[in-house]
Amino acid sequence: MKNLWDVNRIGVGLLGRRRVLAHCSALVLALGLGGSLPVQAARAPVILVVGDSLSAEYGLPRGTGWVALLERRLASQRIEAKVVNASISGDTTSGGRSRLPGLLAQHKPTLVILELGGNDALRGLPLAMTQANLTEMARASKAAGARVLVAGMQVPPNYGRKYSEDFAALFGTVAKAEGTALVPFLLKGVADAPNADVLFQPDRIHPRETAHPTMLDNVWPVLRPLLK
Repeated sequence: MKNLWDVNRIGVGLLGRRRVLAHCSALVLALGLGGSLPVQAARAPVILVVGDSLSAEYGLPRGTGWVALLERRLASQRIEAKVVNASISGDTTSGGRSRLPGLLAQHKPTLVILELGGNDALRGLPLAMTQANLTEMARASKAAGARVLVAGMQVPPNYGRKYSEDFAALFGTVAKAEGTALVPFLLKGVADAPNADVLFQPDRIHPRETAHPTMLDNVWPVLRPLLK
């Protein structure tokens, strides 16, 4: 900076000195007052939940499902994040896969939660198809710049031991292959609880309002580190 300010020494004339001083004054004002240099604010995380009736508050009062409870927990812990619940009751992994590109383009999420697969099992769809759909959804989400959390599901043993075991395992297989986070069983502490009967609606498929805090507690320890 000595050569810049010592204008006599470097032989700068009157016009040159004025230009130097004008340039430096503008720079000082821009840096000191912050009035003319653009500053880009950090973007708050966007959490996109792509799920089925377990996330769409089927049979529940609005605002009582685990996704709505997630929004409240984020707010209570002063974690700035936007939650977009794109869940549809009855949706399958095929439906989610077809909807995902538009959701990614619209919401530009930083984190995608994939909570699908239960309806595939209820319809007896091939496990290979369910796994392929979840894999492609994870890849598309990562390609869009989002982290991914896969929420696992299980089915009752009356589906057959091998089918039940293979179905439960496919979520972990996808998560490991694609390097995503994993909640092994979204309904842990609900479907396998001693009082499971009172935690489900009369259809014995959809949890009651009282079960959704437990579902959030299953997701939160895995989700929280991804928000850093």
